[in-house]
Amino acid sequence: MKVTDFDYELPEELIAQHPVEPRDSSRLMLLDKHSGAVSHKEHFYEIIDELGENDVLVFNDTKVIPARLYGHRKGSGGKVEVLLLTPCGDNRWECLVKPGKKCPIGQELVFDDRLSGEVVDKTSFGGRIIQFTADGVFDDIIQEIGEMPLPPYIHEKLEDKDRYQTVYAREKGSAAAPTAGLHFTPNLLEKLKDKGVTLAFVTLHVGLGTFRPVSVDTIKDHEMHSEYYVVTQETADLINTAKANGKRIIAVGTTSVRTLESATKDGKVQAGHDWTQIFIYPGYEYKIVDALITNFHLPQSTLLMLISALAGREHCLAAYKEAVEKRYRFFSFGDAMFIR
Repeated sequence: MKVTDFDYELPEELIAQHPVEPRDSSRLMLLDKHSGAVSHKEHFYEIIDELGENDVLVFNDTKVIPARLYGHRKGSGGKVEVLLLTPCGDNRWECLVKPGKKCPIGQELVFDDRLSGEVVDKTSFGGRIIQFTADGVFDDIIQEIGEMPLPPYIHEKLEDKDRYQTVYAREKGSAAAPTAGLHFTPNLLEKLKDKGVTLAFVTLHVGLGTFRPVSVDTIKDHEMHSEYYVVTQETADLINTAKANGKRIIAVGTTSVRTLESATKDGKVQAGHDWTQIFIYPGYEYKIVDALITNFHLPQSTLLMLISALAGREHCLAAYKEAVEKRYRFFSFGDAMFIR
């Protein structure tokens, strides 16, 4: 199967540059994974009409850190941009660095008078391992001087950092938001609970996989980057009991999908923490996830491949074609789709 099998035409003006207000007022497409039938809701909050006490929504509660840092190279004074990806312990981080070629091992970097770093190693994907030195609490300094790492296709400045954060975010560690969750408001979550919908939470810290395009021709040749996930015993028990009772497990976002499918063994979700490189594309048989709430994804992306494994490539591409025709908003700040 070729990467180009997952291409589609998208006018640039449909790439959402800012979030809608309020959060739950975006549009919602409904896609039947079996028949490919598509229908439309004017507002996301109408998702409540599609859910009930036989459903479990699984959210990723990771919290985005302001992971983009700007500084200069000690010696030359040349500008440098660093994106924090994965903590390695003791203020050592796996990072993306621009310009990478000018940041060899041993290069010292200065961000402000409280924070500096040294490149101590390279990674297999072209990144760097940086050892940071902080005059104060590292996390506090990052919160102050870092910027939210918006995807490269968003060109407008985000005035409110919290709009690139889900309302239920609590576990710090992501370089990108689990954007399907951006549509939920506290009020909508309460209404869902009142209707009998069960809410469960997992954690997956979004890393390089979100920023790394597929650069091979054949899907099976693509290697996913590792991301760290946590499933509590409480969540595992809740989901396993619900599944045994015939309830529908609905992942909110592809990161929740990857967490659940990675943590499932012999048909049951296992509590614990681990690193996952799971790559889901057509031919994959879902083990635990029955349905998915998600955004509209980039052409030829691993995320489009993941939803195609759930609903079929032809159904997904036909739905995307209709979304373009009906002027849906795409990507991180765009509209939503419920694959059921």
